Amino acid sequence: MKTRDRILVTSLALFNEEGEAHTTTIDIANELDISPGNLYYHFRGKDQIIGELFQQYELALSDTLRAPLEGTLSPAPDRVEDNWYYLYVVLEEMWQYRFLYHNLDDLLQRYPAIRKGFRRLLQLQRSALLAICHNLLEQAVIDTGEEQLLSLVDNMTLALTYWFSYDQLLHEPRAPTVIIHQGVLQLLTMVAPYLGDAQLRFYRDCQAIFESMIGDE
Repeated sequence: MKTRDRILVTSLALFNEEGEAHTTTIDIANELDISPGNLYYHFRGKDQIIGELFQQYELALSDTLRAPLEGTLSPAPDRVEDNWYYLYVVLEEMWQYRFLYHNLDDLLQRYPAIRKGFRRLLQLQRSALLAICHNLLEQAVIDTGEEQLLSLVDNMTLALTYWFSYDQLLHEPRAPTVIIHQGVLQLLTMVAPYLGDAQLRFYRDCQAIFESMIGDE
């Protein structure tokens, strides 16, 4: 692996485990056992490392988020399992770059160059969730008006954005799969108040999937 790539991989690991604010370029160089000058040759500062990591993240997550918009999510969008798997993939990709979501407001203040990109991702997340909910509406899984649907999507987008920070504050460190599966459960059970009478099993299916996933850990 080239030194530049090693710097990015190591920086991402340190940012995720130690926190971006507590990790300096000296820490990164020491972890790699290279000189600060060698690191500086590839990146003139931590802001350049952050910027490149964010570009990687935006590219990867954007491809995943476009699936519901392009109709490639699933041939059966009303199936709880299909939506569960898709949201798990989204949260799993977010987990790989979770340092971005810890102290998000502070991060965006200190690195304004990524603010526009983050806003694009947030808008894309909202559009993807709206497409999923529209599919559920068309399949008569949920029953709601357009205004309520938009409020539901806003709440889901909010929960998705701050889930890792919330979990970190509420719990002692837990296995990533548990955190992610519970995040998916939180998102899908937000649909519960909008269920039609014939689709109450949707909520029970969400709980059953979560229990089975956690039981396998």
